Amino acid sequence: MAVSPNFDEIKEALREVEDPEIGMSIVDLGLIREINEEEDGSTHVKMLLTTPFCPAAGWIVDQVKQTTNRLTGGDTQVTLLDELWDPSMMEVDPWGLF
Repeated sequence: MAVSPNFDEIKEALREVEDPEIGMSIVDLGLIREINEEEDGSTHVKMLLTTPFCPAAGWIVDQVKQTTNRLTGGDTQVTLLDELWDPSMMEVDPWGLF
């Protein structure tokens, strides 16, 4: 019986996805807000973008789906949340701002 990857394993795999305009991991930026395994075996990722009309949104969402699918072997749904991103959400502080 295969064991499904947990939140931390999926989140770690998503570190390879970078925001192409900022050049940082979407995880380090704090864009991944929730990862849930659904009853049907699919994965649901809830995330933010750094700006509401991010020109790389489609590419980032596609990379999140591909990376999660590769790890889980199932389908992934990505929901973009309306919450506004703020640098204080970052997991790392590369500029020493907070």
